[in-house]
Amino acid sequence: MTDGHANPPAAPAYPARLEIDYPEGGRNRLTSVFRLILAIPIVVLSALVTRGVAQLDPVDAGAEVWSAMVLAGGMVFLPVLLMVLFRRKYPRWWFDWNLELVRFTNRIAAYFFLLRDEYPSTDDEQAVHLDIDYPDAAHDLNRWLPLIKWLLAIPHYLVLILLSVFLLVVTVIAWFAILFIGRYPRGLFDFVVGVFRWSLRVQAYAFLLTTDRYPPFRLDP
Repeated sequence: MTDGHANPPAAPAYPARLEIDYPEGGRNRLTSVFRLILAIPIVVLSALVTRGVAQLDPVDAGAEVWSAMVLAGGMVFLPVLLMVLFRRKYPRWWFDWNLELVRFTNRIAAYFFLLRDEYPSTDDEQAVHLDIDYPDAAHDLNRWLPLIKWLLAIPHYLVLILLSVFLLVVTVIAWFAILFIGRYPRGLFDFVVGVFRWSLRVQAYAFLLTTDRYPPFRLDP
């Protein structure tokens, strides 16, 4: 029997999704200690792919990873904006490039911020599962909205700046935890993944232009 009140339908999943597998086994303490140095080659490669400036200083390398993750440098942005505005089209190969680039930078971020020990692959998914729905530009996207999405997303930028400070603190705590107990505390892990997920939604809305659905203010899926 029911009480006569129907449950409201669940909200559809946001069209940009990210999950990172939690490492159940023991962590590699040695590679965690030297993660700043070990990440330099893949960060340099990412900088070349995204047309950024390679940072050879390990301290600056962290900023490079975070910038690549949040801003998705090197993605096709202005051409997509113009195509949506004037042709109501989003070329599939432009979308595929943007998607694979965001997947790549998130694998690097997962490695750099100690979420995983596998060295980031340039093409394999590994333990970072990221997907973005391909839009039907003619029916799903407002042709004028891309002109102001970057402005509408300003509240998210402010929140992400604050979250990035906590993310760095959490990463330092996790580094010591891996060193002494051999694992990344699950609560801290979920927080960092949540920040990555939030950033992805903002990317999809304001820069990748794959959805007009405003990003939710939450860390959860």
